[in-house]
Amino acid sequence: MKIYFSPSSPFVRKCMVVAHELGLESRIEKLPAAAGPVARDRNIVSSNPLGQVPTLFTDEGQVLYDSRVVCEYLNELGGGDLIPGEGSSRWLVLTEQSLADGMLDAALLSRYEKALRPAEFRWNEWVGGQMDKIKCGLDHFEAGMAGARAQAIDIGTLTLACALGYLDFRFADYGWREGRPVLTAWFKEMSERPSIKATVPA
Repeated sequence: MKIYFSPSSPFVRKCMVVAHELGLESRIEKLPAAAGPVARDRNIVSSNPLGQVPTLFTDEGQVLYDSRVVCEYLNELGGGDLIPGEGSSRWLVLTEQSLADGMLDAALLSRYEKALRPAEFRWNEWVGGQMDKIKCGLDHFEAGMAGARAQAIDIGTLTLACALGYLDFRFADYGWREGRPVLTAWFKEMSERPSIKATVPA
């Protein structure tokens, strides 16, 4: 398998975390990529019209994107149980994945606004709205990351770990831990997991 890769992409990290959890990481070749919202990498575009990472090529030559599709493929390929097959637990885990993905989307939009848009055109209220999505998501997980969920290893909790790691990486001054002792303790423990340690963004 091959994957268009960026060491700083939280969505690529999510896929690689899943690959590590399933023992598939050694089977994936990392292809360099320069995906961006303005300067688009035409090498990626030729296989994925969105021009985004992650884009995965299976051993059979099929092209898969985005991270949710790639992770589901890897879970099936590796015979994993990171995505429950049915019942209420399936919908809980997929909804948590969606929330954590949404937090990452908001973080990326905020970063693009500050890092790429010319200063005279920046929209501070836009950034505020995106950061509020992150805050609300953090508060939701603070209230829910207890009991059985605190010990769960699935696509929901792994995506959340990637989201928190991205906040530490790109928003170090945000202080997401403040007032969230449950989430702070959970992430500290989760960060010691081999799949998380092996995929720290650079």
